[in-house]
Amino acid sequence: MDNDEICYVFRRLAIEAGLKIMNIYDQNNFEINIKSDDSPVTIADEAADKIIYQGLQEAFPTVPIVTEEQANTHTEKSNTFFIVDPLDGTKEFIHRRGDFTVNIAYVENGIPVMGIVYAPAKKRLFYTDKNFRSIEEIGPHKVDELGDLKQIKVSKPNLNQLIVVASKSHRDKALEDYIAKYNVSDSRAAGSSLKFCLIAVGEADLYPRVGRTMEWDTAAGHAILRCAGGIVVRYDNHEPLMYGKPYFENPFFIACTPGINLQKA
Repeated sequence: MDNDEICYVFRRLAIEAGLKIMNIYDQNNFEINIKSDDSPVTIADEAADKIIYQGLQEAFPTVPIVTEEQANTHTEKSNTFFIVDPLDGTKEFIHRRGDFTVNIAYVENGIPVMGIVYAPAKKRLFYTDKNFRSIEEIGPHKVDELGDLKQIKVSKPNLNQLIVVASKSHRDKALEDYIAKYNVSDSRAAGSSLKFCLIAVGEADLYPRVGRTMEWDTAAGHAILRCAGGIVVRYDNHEPLMYGKPYFENPFFIACTPGINLQKA
């Protein structure tokens, strides 16, 4: 695989999908349906999925693609594949809170090695480049025009003043009890895969997830955090979180900057 081409295609498709999503976001009304798992889906999810899936197929016809919005892709048996969440944070989109993202990742031998996370409403764009460095691109986020590029790295944690980032809509007692095991000075809420990116850019230290997620929710953010020097491990045994699992379902996990003495559940 040509890393330069992957980076180019990911960026182009994410921005194109983001433009389509924002066109729908800015409308007064849009259709909302409920999927079989009781999660919402909008025409924005479906339109972005079409852009990304077709674009990846055209550019890389031999690589399997797993995408949230196409159940027929969830049966792929490979440890090397593309994985897509065309609109992560659909509830944030519906309620017009802005914390939604476009996510595309390349998983190789079970490890997310390249990824892109684009938050069009927040105007933040993160991705891995051809040399496996994590980059934040500062606007205007045009398909044919690069903005200013800034390499990002995780920060060194202050173990007495950790900054925790957690979901806006999935906080419960189990999560609060786990966070209480650390010396926390600030707790920030963020939606979708932006939580990984906040650690990658040094704006947070720790993101524990005690709740259900799927691989398409996490792979792109995981790749960006990994290439920025961070880690993502299973919550139960602190082993690395791997991809290509049965049904593409994740166990609980912890994402963080290195140097934190991770606590057991």
